[in-house]
Amino acid sequence: MSRQRHPWVLPLSVLVALLLGLLPLPPLLQPVRPYWLALVIAYWVIESPDRVGLGVAFVVGLIADLTFGSLLGEQALRLVVMTFILQRFRARLRFFPLSQQAIAIGALLLNDRIVTGAIHLILGIQTLPLAFWLAPLLGMLLWPMVYLLLDALRLGNWRKR
Repeated sequence: MSRQRHPWVLPLSVLVALLLGLLPLPPLLQPVRPYWLALVIAYWVIESPDRVGLGVAFVVGLIADLTFGSLLGEQALRLVVMTFILQRFRARLRFFPLSQQAIAIGALLLNDRIVTGAIHLILGIQTLPLAFWLAPLLGMLLWPMVYLLLDALRLGNWRKR
């Protein structure tokens, strides 16, 4: 059951994730930037599957491709693959403790990096740096905070404390 009290949280969270993806970082930290959009979409697929599915992931991915100036369809493909896997295992994943959810999200983010690497390899785009493979670990560590923040905003729990 999805108790949606604040419908503005979904579009706002996607917008914030897009902005965090645009945030300038030093070149050394650029490869380890967490995939904020994937974390936000993962939350919504787990907690509100009636509102966020493959179509929303595809559209958000296309918007991200246009926003970030990346290969058109790359992020759309990455988010659709992640969403498909999440939808398949949502019933189990939803009831995992946050620590186990974080491990599963880390595996999904690693899968995302493999998909990205495969796309770059197939298209002959520049090889990705080794630090590129550390971003899933950072995303895994950030998952509990992202989950708790979005859950509090979605359910309106921030006022009760």
